[in-house]
Amino acid sequence: MAEPLFRRLALIGLGLIGSSIARAARARGGIAGEIVACDRNRAVRERVAELGIADRVEADPARAVAGADGVILCVPVGAFADVAATIAPALAEGAIVSDVGSTKQSVLRDVAPLLPPHVHFVPAHPLAGTEHSGPDAGFAELFEGRWSLITPPSGTDRNAIEKVAELWARLGSMVEIMEPGHHDRVLAIVSHLPHLIAFTICGTADDLADETRQQVLKFSASGFRDFTRIAASDPEMWRDVFLNNREALLEMLARFTEDAQAMARAVRWGDAGYIEDKIRRGRVIRRSLIELKQA
Repeated sequence: MAEPLFRRLALIGLGLIGSSIARAARARGGIAGEIVACDRNRAVRERVAELGIADRVEADPARAVAGADGVILCVPVGAFADVAATIAPALAEGAIVSDVGSTKQSVLRDVAPLLPPHVHFVPAHPLAGTEHSGPDAGFAELFEGRWSLITPPSGTDRNAIEKVAELWARLGSMVEIMEPGHHDRVLAIVSHLPHLIAFTICGTADDLADETRQQVLKFSASGFRDFTRIAASDPEMWRDVFLNNREALLEMLARFTEDAQAMARAVRWGDAGYIEDKIRRGRVIRRSLIELKQA
């Protein structure tokens, strides 16, 4: 039997993404000889042990990474600095440290300076997820047919980059290398801004007078239901995403605000041509997503 990609893979954080990596590694084989799971939450650790998706479960991140040749940070990006500081002294020589965070410049800022020179840091971001969280939400097929973006800093060891790319390919992903700053600008429009809008519109609905609010919920059409699905996402994770990609997010929000105001003027003044053009462009984007099998 061929050697697995990692002899020992440590997953720090066993929410949706971490537990899905563990399940996929179990199901597909050839990825990890041993899977070590670590989570600060005792109930999560107990549940992971019950599910049997890891070979060992640890409460201490330093114990979890000891002897591991692969480490993936799967906690909210706001916790990365603390986790990196904790695991740094215990990291094995030549270990590859990666992550699944939605912001990459902040990850480089918070993690890279804390890691010892004898390890390789290769940030990554799988563009996959659901509105659910926790170890029970994970499933082995989560990454199939989805993009995983690798965002290595300048000077990163080529073999380490290729190994992380191979990991995501074996988990079922399509893989692309991307510059960290460009990643953050792209994700600001395709992910972060839509979540911000969803949280805001649901907040607006929640602030309505009680009678109106109940009817909004009772008679919700598909558009509002789609917003509520996005808005059900993990609050801690998305708080950290917004705060750690604030510049790109605020830039995209400003552009969106200008476009929304232009649409409001078109509605106010009966500019049917402008309205139809915006709707047609939306339809084109939807067709493009379907053609790319990302819908």
